Amino acid sequence: MRFYTLPILAACVNTVLAGVKFTAPAAGSNAPSGTMTVKWEEDDTSPSIDQLTTYTIQLMVGGNKEGTDALPIAVLTTKGTFATGNSFQGTVQSTLAGPTKNGYYIKMMAVAKEGGQMTYFSNRFNIPTMTGTTPAVYAQGAADVSGTSDVPDTIDAVSNAAAGGAASAAADAGAYTVAPALQTGLTKYAPMQSIPPTKITVKNYSPIYPTSPYTIATTFLPPAKQVTTMTQQQTFSVSSMENTAAAQANPTDDLAKFLARWKD
Repeated sequence: MRFYTLPILAACVNTVLAGVKFTAPAAGSNAPSGTMTVKWEEDDTSPSIDQLTTYTIQLMVGGNKEGTDALPIAVLTTKGTFATGNSFQGTVQSTLAGPTKNGYYIKMMAVAKEGGQMTYFSNRFNIPTMTGTTPAVYAQGAADVSGTSDVPDTIDAVSNAAAGGAASAAADAGAYTVAPALQTGLTKYAPMQSIPPTKITVKNYSPIYPTSPYTIATTFLPPAKQVTTMTQQQTFSVSSMENTAAAQANPTDDLAKFLARWKD
């Protein structure tokens, strides 16, 4: 199955814990492929929409565990702004996946003015006119959920955000969660590099990230658009201390004589 960046579909979100309530496509409804209208409204909880600035949106398919049984099949926008209104109309290519029942939902990462970000998830909906194929693991993930409102919990990273440049950092953080094959623009974003453990205990190995789709070139390809890759800043840290143990004395007796043989 090929994954493409959608021309848009900037949209929004719901959740009982959030300041944004997703209203269209409605829970359990049949949304069209091609042109899709997405709408949202103010919820009664914090933060309110006027406390949010920009957002990144992905179209998800599958269950509730991203990277395990759920997959962002398209990046709808990485630079949406709440100032442009509470609706957006975009295009969904029908070949992205199959008509998985209640398999689709929207993930939004919204940056707050005070710093940090909120991650919202819409209710589940259908896109019955999809003509592609949903990989079995993601189709099973969608089949295992208990209803249209069974989506990941809202993630509140605003309350714990540090003062100062946290809003900018949160905006950058959202870009690093997008699969490389789905990224567009002049900059590619690579996730934080993992730190090797002190012991290897895993017996069965599996890739950390899903494989990227590819097409074998049969003619000369155009130059790559990307000019640089940014890797997410490492949060792992170590501390060190002075070794106060006395230095070992030089060898004596036979070993000292042996070493002396090699002096010039």
